[in-house]
Amino acid sequence: MGNGSLAELLGAWLPTRRWFAGGASVREVAIRSDVLLADGDPRLRHLLADVTAGSRVVRYQVLLGLATELPEALEDARIGVTEDGLVAYDGARDPVLAMILLRGIAEGRRAGEISFIAEPDAAIDINVTARPLPALQSNTAIVFGDKAIMKVLRRPFDGHHPDLEIPAVLARAGSSLVAKPLGWIEAGDTILAILSEFYPHATDAWKLAIASLHEPEPDFREQARTLGAATARLHEEMAAAFGASTLPVPGMRDLIATLTAEFNAAAEAVPELGRHRDEVLASYARLAELREPIPIQRIHGDYHLEQVLGTEGGWVILDFEGEPSVPLARRRAFAPPLKDVAGMLRSFDYAARHQVLEHPDDSTLREIAPGWVKACQEAFLTGYGEAGGEDTGRDAALLRALTLQKAVYEAVYESRHRPSWLPIPMNAIAAAAQGGER
Repeated sequence: MGNGSLAELLGAWLPTRRWFAGGASVREVAIRSDVLLADGDPRLRHLLADVTAGSRVVRYQVLLGLATELPEALEDARIGVTEDGLVAYDGARDPVLAMILLRGIAEGRRAGEISFIAEPDAAIDINVTARPLPALQSNTAIVFGDKAIMKVLRRPFDGHHPDLEIPAVLARAGSSLVAKPLGWIEAGDTILAILSEFYPHATDAWKLAIASLHEPEPDFREQARTLGAATARLHEEMAAAFGASTLPVPGMRDLIATLTAEFNAAAEAVPELGRHRDEVLASYARLAELREPIPIQRIHGDYHLEQVLGTEGGWVILDFEGEPSVPLARRRAFAPPLKDVAGMLRSFDYAARHQVLEHPDDSTLREIAPGWVKACQEAFLTGYGEAGGEDTGRDAALLRALTLQKAVYEAVYESRHRPSWLPIPMNAIAAAAQGGER
């Protein structure tokens, strides 16, 4: 790539990133904020850029490194060469530049409109090394030593950020179910990065579940049961911290209308869904028969096995951001806690179907997968109920509808981003439509 203006370089580079919103080619890049965080060679500039792609305008955060020469280890972070001959690159991938962010939080620094803030009494060790992790779907993670991890929000937005708001409130109340926030970086009311407690020896529940499926005698029931109990405690803590209410019976019509509209839009994007329209919409319509108000409260909102860490002290729940594509007001709104339950039930099914898809010649795996899923789902619901969670038996119609809603969402996501995985939600929807699964 030849030398070019910063806007031109970003316009070519951003669409290649995993966290780019996608959908259309870039028409314009407007840099709205440019703050120098460190001078020298390399230097670090903080950018907020509004990117127009198609009819959408999305704001991105770029930690821009600039150097006369780029070390070979950072070649995959290269953006291009600027008009003045400097190599521009993704500074979040540079361990040296990443330390500037950590020190800024520890020192309570301010640079231009950017504030670095530490939680009171947070222990932040700046005598460590930084280690950027592989790219996430919508953010970048940097580990500092073995005690802290920073999430750099690539698509920041104005307003309360749930992934800081919820863990901070729960941790201050003494919760052991969340990773304690240590600090954050903000520009006005926009959260740019979140520094949290890190668990160096933890493994996420997705990896644990996958490993279970390949054991001689696959059994994940006890882990699923304790995860169900942890989920119920999380909902209890969130209700205590943020309040709770009920969805009145008339409000059920609005919920049915929302579910139906989501399905109709999904069927346009994934025509295969049309084969199950009658069964899915009938499941939604049955919610009109409910005569008891539905409990609603703040929830996780994007709950699945990869959002949970298995640590020495038990399960720790992460990533309260919710679906990034959903407006902030909806992500912070009260919703049925069974929406989280449905998400985890789908995740057990996803883990098994994913492995069957990835190992088509493994007949043993194909045979044991359905039983493994059923056992995990039942154990999870048992643990959830034993720990005081909502009565999933009484609200089976709601749980079924919300589980289908999640599978429909998955179908749209996979069709757009991982077409080879589309059979996972489609097969689950087909089985549910035939009454074969929850």
